[in-house]
Amino acid sequence: MSWILIAVLTFLVVLVVLSYIVEALRSAPKRPETLVWAPRIPIEYVDLDGIRVRCIKTGAGPNLVLLHTLRTQLDIFEKIIPELEKHFTVHAFDYPGHGWSDIPKAAYAPEDFYQWTAAYLDKVDIRQATIVGISIGATISLVLAARRNPRVTRVIAVNPYDYWPAGGIRESSLAARLVLTPSGVPVLGATIMRLRNRHVSDRIFEGGLASPEALPKELAEEFYGVGARSGHYRSFLSLLAHERLWAKARDEYMSIKVPSGVATEIVPNGNHFLSLDRPRELQHVIVGFAR
Repeated sequence: MSWILIAVLTFLVVLVVLSYIVEALRSAPKRPETLVWAPRIPIEYVDLDGIRVRCIKTGAGPNLVLLHTLRTQLDIFEKIIPELEKHFTVHAFDYPGHGWSDIPKAAYAPEDFYQWTAAYLDKVDIRQATIVGISIGATISLVLAARRNPRVTRVIAVNPYDYWPAGGIRESSLAARLVLTPSGVPVLGATIMRLRNRHVSDRIFEGGLASPEALPKELAEEFYGVGARSGHYRSFLSLLAHERLWAKARDEYMSIKVPSGVATEIVPNGNHFLSLDRPRELQHVIVGFAR
């Protein structure tokens, strides 16, 4: 038994060392200067108390703010922004630790995201806005409304991330369960995260889609590339460590006073990332409610 234990410990040590080597050899991604899907829309950066975040603004009309999911970025709305900008002034930004925004040392608990989003609305001075969020973006939208943020006038919440312990990113696919379930185990979680690869990354993202083809190739490449940014995987582990706290948002929903869309609709071939799966249907809901 002692030899078996020694062999297991040796294997784990080698695995940990190998993971650091793999992470060190990853090429640092280059921050894109334009949006692949819309080069005409300028990319801007704003400072949120020392945290530089990437954002965009396009179109004309009433303010519409799009909030993305965890581990994605504003580009998840690339299929719906071209239509929405015909009706609204569309705003979107990458949360800290996501996309091409700074990766600060933080807990990445829900409260951090509530504060960051409120700070973004203040910094850009967005008034009388309809907030459209998907997943954690939906939960953030509802909490801002519940706290009576004066800049929020309407909320459209798509698949709020407030249903723990049922569901969650781990339930999206077998790949997600294998990679993310041990994320909270000391040493092991970080080791597995450092050993990530493109094939597994794509399978995890595809788990949130009804059809793998709904994920544009360029977007999948960018999602994976972003994960190679220095400090990114550590921020993601911190986010996962606080995942259970998102369900507490429900305690605040009863305080919501602004108009909120509540509807049950069967959308064929739609899944969690509805802006990629069924963009036309989502556009119709947004335009109809926000106007």
